[in-house]
Amino acid sequence: MPTERIHSIDVLRALTMLLMIWVNDFWLLENIPAWLEHMPADKDAMGFSDVIFPAFLFIVGLSIPFAIQNRLAMGENKRVILCHIAARSFALLAMGFLMVNLESYDESAAGMAKSLWQVLMILGFVLVWNSYPKNGSRSTIHLILKLSGVCILLALAIVFRSDPASGYNWLEPHWWGILGLIGWSYLLCASLQLYFGRSIGLVIVCWIFFALLNVATFVEWLSWMEPIRMHVRNVGSGSMPVLTMAGCVVSTLYQKKFSKDQGSRFIAALIGLGILALVIGFLLRPFWGISKIHATPAWTNICAGIGILSYAFFYWLIDIKGWSNWCRFLKPAGVATLTCYLVPYVVYPLMGLVPIALPQLMSVGLIGLARSMVFAALIVLATGGLNRLGVKLKI
Repeated sequence: MPTERIHSIDVLRALTMLLMIWVNDFWLLENIPAWLEHMPADKDAMGFSDVIFPAFLFIVGLSIPFAIQNRLAMGENKRVILCHIAARSFALLAMGFLMVNLESYDESAAGMAKSLWQVLMILGFVLVWNSYPKNGSRSTIHLILKLSGVCILLALAIVFRSDPASGYNWLEPHWWGILGLIGWSYLLCASLQLYFGRSIGLVIVCWIFFALLNVATFVEWLSWMEPIRMHVRNVGSGSMPVLTMAGCVVSTLYQKKFSKDQGSRFIAALIGLGILALVIGFLLRPFWGISKIHATPAWTNICAGIGILSYAFFYWLIDIKGWSNWCRFLKPAGVATLTCYLVPYVVYPLMGLVPIALPQLMSVGLIGLARSMVFAALIVLATGGLNRLGVKLKI
């Protein structure tokens, strides 16, 4: 039988996605508080925006043990589950690879408007990875749609050309983008969870391993791995898997040591674990500072601590107290997260076609921040509408 669903994970995922869309809209704003934005690479600091992506990686880790346990409970063997993990990772890597190359796209060389290439890319993603109804009578149509999506993506790859000033020649993995980094972290952590998740001790060892790998990178013990690390960037430094594995530790701890009627003890354990991660982060700060761009050990551990403590709060609020009515409108962002993430990549190009511009006042200061939050909320609502129309990406 499938295991119980921890509703606080869905709520935290949905809220994090809402905030991710919000902060991703900051590039259109002016005169907003500096502490909300990403901090420069060489500044020993982190802003609110620097916490959002780590929080999402942590939530990915929270979901992994429950997903694997559900598949095992339904009778799937580890080989089948590993193939599923590999397929999901490939999908995320493929999407991240194309999306990050969009940054160096050259319209004149490609002969296609960047906005059109972008919209067609998202259309290809939807056709290939949409969750089609399990209806035998329409399976042929669904297969045709998937193949059409593959053809669209292949055609886009063929016409793609990079801006000469970017230093790239064609589609290249100069970094993997948000989805690609999630894909690498998911592949590593889900595979380890699959084979070592029977023991909370082994899962903690995996977490410590990635944390030590992160430190080893900065003391230059792993310079010999540079030919490999240059292709996976922050994943190769261990920072991203640290955050995802922290989520695996939390959920495995719940599965192995606690039950739903031991909520207070579980929260106490999370508070202790979260504080420990924060302390380690601040102890490491004097060595390499706090930097998201460089993915320093201090930033990684501090973000892990914030993620653990945030989850402790939402577990108490949602699963223990049952206060969840306030977040019902966020549900599409929690259950169709990938769709929600991709919707803005269609909306922004379409907005560029509208000849009417908002007053400058709507992009400045607190008013601009409120406007961006309304935009994020509308994206969530649009995701819910797409779900009802049968558009829901599932990998």
